[in-house]
Amino acid sequence: MDKQFYAYVMANDSNTVTYTGVTGNIKRRVFAHKDKFLEGFTQRYNISKLVYYEIFGDVINAITREKQIKGGLRNSKTKLIERMNKDWQDLCYEL
Repeated sequence: MDKQFYAYVMANDSNTVTYTGVTGNIKRRVFAHKDKFLEGFTQRYNISKLVYYEIFGDVINAITREKQIKGGLRNSKTKLIERMNKDWQDLCYEL
């Protein structure tokens, strides 16, 4: 099986703060955020829900997409999330 890379968006419980990242192991990364193993922004703002992700076959495309999502306005990120996940549910359990 080929390696997969992910561009993803996580949110806090009230959906007021989001974090966009990229990883080669989405399950491990999401639970590292949830369990507060990663110090910094996600820990400070209680980022704990996976609300959006895309899968890529190579890391360059995943990083490019991460930068596109980060570079957009909040409104465009909200629309992107809601196309996949209308109610901003935690998607980590469907991985």
